[in-house]
Amino acid sequence: MDIKKAVIEGKIYEIEELISQALESGKASNDILKEMISGMEVVSDLFERKVYYVPETLLSAHAMQRGLDIIRPLLNYDKVEVQGKVLIGTVAGDVHDIGKNLVSMFLEGAGFEVKNLGRDVPTQVFVEETRKYKPDILGLSAMMSTTIVKMREVIEALEEAGLRDDVLVIIGGAAASESYAREIGADGYASDAAKAVKLCEKLMKERGKRELVKEIPRSHAARHA
Repeated sequence: MDIKKAVIEGKIYEIEELISQALESGKASNDILKEMISGMEVVSDLFERKVYYVPETLLSAHAMQRGLDIIRPLLNYDKVEVQGKVLIGTVAGDVHDIGKNLVSMFLEGAGFEVKNLGRDVPTQVFVEETRKYKPDILGLSAMMSTTIVKMREVIEALEEAGLRDDVLVIIGGAAASESYAREIGADGYASDAAKAVKLCEKLMKERGKRELVKEIPRSHAARHA
């Protein structure tokens, strides 16, 4: 069994031995990371096609997480391609976090740098952590209709703090929907972990294009100054 297959099959204990053997044989930690990411891409596809369900997907995500715990201190971050930074948490009053944790692990598996704030996160903490961590994307989760209003509250608090233009906001969870995302001014909605990865990748590409458009006029003007 190789590292990629261990991730796909959710072999939490086997992956430790496989990574140890790979490191002893001289394999670079960055190459091991690429293998694990490749495995999670397969898992994401299986999940989206309903070949894998939540139990199988969680096992794979935990195997990926265990592998990351081992190799993270060894990574050469100059050679690691990070897709973006994501701050994620479940809004205040809501203690559900299985789905949110799955999204977090899927994003890490796809090459995002993720900071997971946990559950029942006060609005002001989202604002403070956005200011400190400077994420590209803020992910908000809510499972209950009684707590979904906190998503709007977070976005309004970001606006008041002058941070809204600096971060993309996505929402998810049983209480959320595409229409609610539009209603509160979020940048997107994802119904599961696989879709959340695709949404984040799409938003990062769009953000890159917008930044490029912003730079072109300044560069052009500088050449003709």
